[in-house]
Amino acid sequence: MARNNRKVVPESRQMIDQMKYEIAAEFGLQVGGYSTTDGLDTEFGSDLGQIGGYSQRGRSSWGHLTSRENGSVGGEITKRLIQQAEQTLI
Repeated sequence: MARNNRKVVPESRQMIDQMKYEIAAEFGLQVGGYSTTDGLDTEFGSDLGQIGGYSQRGRSSWGHLTSRENGSVGGEITKRLIQQAEQTLI
């Protein structure tokens, strides 16, 4: 069965990627050679995508993380997006 992972709003990709690296930093996950133990605080988590989160081809090294770690990042993204949507409706 074919999967449809097409983005409804393609411009959101950069924001989602930035959020992904911020959450990974908050959880203390080492992605792209950076982690919170490297002296980077979660305050600078948004910079991870710019400094080391991406390689030359726009890909990073998430393969060493467990399914649970990757899933927790994805779950937190979903949780925060829902919170943001709820706040805009209020």
